[in-house]
Amino acid sequence: MEIMAASRPLSRFWEWGKNIVCVGRNYADHVREMRSAVLSEPVLFLKPSTAYAPEGSPILMPAYTRNLHHELELGVVMGKRCRAVPEAAAMDYVGGYALCLDMTARDVQDECKKKGLPWTLAKSFTASCPVSAFVPKEKIPDPHKLKLWLKVNGELRQEGETASMIFSIPYIISYVSKIITLEEGDIILTGTPKGVGPVKENDEIEAGIHGLRQGITLLPKLECSSMITAHCSLELPGSSNPPTSASRF
Repeated sequence: MEIMAASRPLSRFWEWGKNIVCVGRNYADHVREMRSAVLSEPVLFLKPSTAYAPEGSPILMPAYTRNLHHELELGVVMGKRCRAVPEAAAMDYVGGYALCLDMTARDVQDECKKKGLPWTLAKSFTASCPVSAFVPKEKIPDPHKLKLWLKVNGELRQEGETASMIFSIPYIISYVSKIITLEEGDIILTGTPKGVGPVKENDEIEAGIHGLRQGITLLPKLECSSMITAHCSLELPGSSNPPTSASRF
C-alpha cells in the first residue's frame, strides 16, 4: 500500500517536501579525515528543495568549482509533522528512508571555512542532493544496523556502518525539531562516513546499502561538458536476486 502524507505519496517526497536538513561531522572517521573537531552537538546546514536530483535527473556542476566531491548518506524521510519531539518518540515520526549524495564543492567549502562563511555555495547549489527511490521504514527495522558503500569506477571509496554515527537518528530528529519544525516529506541527511573524494567527467558511481531486499537505483548525470553515472543498489547477502543494472543517458 502506498504511504500517503497529506494526500501526497511519501514515495515521491522530493516533489513536494520543503526542507533538506543536513548533519555534518556525524562519523568520527570522516571528522578525522577532514581534520575537524568532534563537537558536542550536531552541525546543521540546509539545502533548498531545488537541490533534489531524483533518478534520471542531471547534476548541474557549478562553474565556480573544480573539485566536486561525493558524500554518501542515509536520508531519513519524515512521515508527519514534528515539533520539539522527545528523543524517545522521535522514530514515530519517520516515514522511510532514501540513499542520498551530498554533492560538495570542496574547494569552495575550504575557502568558506577559512573565511568563517556559511557553506551555502559549497553544498546548496541546484541538484546537489541526488536521492534514490523511497524505502518505507518497515523495510529497515533498525537504521543503525546498515552498511553504506560507494564505489567510483569500481573502486571502493566509502564504506561505513550507521552504528558508527556520533549522534543517533532519534537524537538528531529531536534536536532538529527543537530548532526547525519538520514537515511531512522533509528529509534529514545523517552524515557521511570516511572516504569522500572527487568525481570527474565520465566517472561512474555505484553505491548502496548492504542487507536489504528491495533494490533501488540512483542515476544522476553531471552536466557542464561532463557526465557522471551513479548506480545505487541495496543488496541482501545470499540473495539470488541480481542487483539492478545502471541506466545510461
